[in-house]
Amino acid sequence: MIELDGKQWIQEPLGSDMRRLWRVDEVLWEGDTGYQHVVIGRTGQGVALFCDDDRQSTEYSQLVYHEAMMVPGFLLAEKLERVLIVGSSEGVASHMAVRAGASHVDHVDIDRECVRVCAEYLPYGYRSTELSELEEGSGPIRLHYTDGWAFLDKVIGTGDRYDLVIVDLPDERAEDTDSQHNRLYGEEFIRRCQAVLAPGGVVGFQAGSPTIWRNTTLIRAYNRFHTVFDTVTYFGSDEHEWAFLFGRVEQLDDPVNVMLDALPKSSYQPETVDDASLIGLTVPPYSVRHQQ
Repeated sequence: MIELDGKQWIQEPLGSDMRRLWRVDEVLWEGDTGYQHVVIGRTGQGVALFCDDDRQSTEYSQLVYHEAMMVPGFLLAEKLERVLIVGSSEGVASHMAVRAGASHVDHVDIDRECVRVCAEYLPYGYRSTELSELEEGSGPIRLHYTDGWAFLDKVIGTGDRYDLVIVDLPDERAEDTDSQHNRLYGEEFIRRCQAVLAPGGVVGFQAGSPTIWRNTTLIRAYNRFHTVFDTVTYFGSDEHEWAFLFGRVEQLDDPVNVMLDALPKSSYQPETVDDASLIGLTVPPYSVRHQQ
C-alpha cells in the first residue's frame, strides 16, 4: 500500500502502464500466505479482498460478479448434481451451487490461509464456524486445500464426473508466464476440466476483461475454449468488468434459448441476471469476434 493525502491506498495493476487506486479506510487483515499477499479492508465498496494488489471481490459488487460466473453454467448444464469449483476463496460460489440444487460440491483452493481469513473477515461467503464441517465434508460441500491440477489428476484417475466445473482465479498474467495460477488458464488444463465432465456437463471460467485496452487474456481464453468445446457461450457482465466463458462438449444450436428456457425452472433465482441479460450479454465484444 501507499500513503496519499493522508490515506492508505492499494495500487491495483490494470496493465503494464496502468494502475487503479483503492482507498483502504481500515485494514482488517494483511499478510503473506504461502502463495500471495492478501489484504482485507474496508473501502468505498464495503469490505474488500485484494490478492497481490488485485481486487478479487467487494461487499458491494460480489453478487453481480458471482452470479455472472455461476448462473449461465447452472442454466446450460443438463443436470446439476455434482459441481467442482477451483479457486474462489470466498466460498460464495459453493453456497450458490448448493442453492441451485447440487448435492455434492468439491471446492478446491490451494491457499488454506486465504480461505480461512476470508471466512473470518468477509461478510459474504463462508463463515469461520462452518470451516471444520466443510473440511470434513460432512455436508454437501467438501473443501480441499490442494492444487487444482493435482486434484484433477486424481479425479481423472478415479473416473468421477461433474455436471459443472467452475474455475475462478485471479486474472491470467499476460506478461508474467511464471505466475503459479497461469498454468490453470492454459489449454491443457481446460482439457483436463473437460475430461471430468458428465454428459451434458459445462466448464465455466473467469476469462478476463472485455475492455479493449485490457482484453488480451479474454482473447486467449476465447480461442482456447473454441479449440476444446463444440459449444462456447460468452457472458460479459454489464455491471462488472469481467467476462466469463462456458463450454459444453455437445453441440447446442441455440445456447441462449437453452438458458432462457431453464431460468424459470432453476432452483437458483438470480437477483442480477434476467432474460434480457441472457439475450444481451452473450455476444462477445467486436474486437474478440474480429481478431486481428
